Amino acid sequence: MHETHESILSVQAPATPTLSDATLQSYLQLARTPTIGPITFQRLMQLYPSPQEALAALPELAARGGRKSPLKIASRDEVKREIDITREHGGQYLICGEDGYPEALSHIADPPIALAVHGHVSLLGKPTLAIVGSRNASAAGQKITETLSHELSGRGLVIASGLARGIDAAAHGQALNGGTIAVLGNGITHAYPRENADLQKAILSQGLVVSENHPNSQPQASQFPRRNRIISGLSLGVTIVEAARRSGSLITARLANEQGREVMAVPGSPLDARCHGSNNLLREGAHLIETADDVLNIIQPLLEVRTLRAKPSRQLRLQRQSPRSLTSQQRSVITRLLGPVPITIDELVTRSNEPVPIVYLAILELQLAGRLTQDADGKISLLET
Repeated sequence: MHETHESILSVQAPATPTLSDATLQSYLQLARTPTIGPITFQRLMQLYPSPQEALAALPELAARGGRKSPLKIASRDEVKREIDITREHGGQYLICGEDGYPEALSHIADPPIALAVHGHVSLLGKPTLAIVGSRNASAAGQKITETLSHELSGRGLVIASGLARGIDAAAHGQALNGGTIAVLGNGITHAYPRENADLQKAILSQGLVVSENHPNSQPQASQFPRRNRIISGLSLGVTIVEAARRSGSLITARLANEQGREVMAVPGSPLDARCHGSNNLLREGAHLIETADDVLNIIQPLLEVRTLRAKPSRQLRLQRQSPRSLTSQQRSVITRLLGPVPITIDELVTRSNEPVPIVYLAILELQLAGRLTQDADGKISLLET
């Protein structure tokens, strides 16, 4: 059994990105412009062959969507400074849709537009497993995490986690020699939590640190759930060790499930509140994990066929032959069907009786105008103006 597992690193490293500075700057301008998130970015890239052309089109698209004030586009100077800071800290950028971007991550619903990477980028080309759990971990929880991380890393898996205290730190620490990826909820210029500053330095030297945030971004609670989608998105599966009922690790588990990743959990004592959430995952169908072999038996089929991709959404299947303008009647019909009650895009397509590309262009205009919101389930609704 070990012979099969030990061969899992026979994959190629991702290509080195070769973007010009001008193109990179344009991508970052899109990434740092308010109202442009990962999904809006994808729609822009379906319409325009370059980020420069997409940038030039933004004011007109927003105006057609009904925006009353000028769209504030991130300035060239701002993103130049950001790139300089990232490079001063030894980093580079990977852009969604361009060479070098992690394939597994590109197929989640909302992949980061720009991913700053610091360290050994080749780790992104290797099979990865996430291990996350309680910040206030028990001694038993830390011990099982260290054992799992050490053994799985020794058999060729890269271990991804969020560099939090407790379970995350234990997972990273035991995987330094084999390869570990730390996903930050802040920028690279900050070490958070401070007690893990030395661990972050060690990962920068021996592993890989990634972040979608501006390098000077302070740690903020709102950023950590978004960080979690990257942890699970990079991975074949997620193993949860100790999670309370309202733990952030359960967000990672939910995201992993939505992304088509395997969800695994280590059982814990029902007397320990730190295990109530992870035990409930098992009750809901997560795989029960006690040893490294348990993990490898679950993910082995994925390693053999290399099917990391979640089911592609309709927007990802669109081609760049999409229309660049709507008739006033088309825009009116689609906008009239929207309101404060969230609906699916499929429902909007059906009720409007318009082609999918037309509906997506209308949605893009409304999003850039700041008139549309999209929830975690992908449903859209019109904001009051």
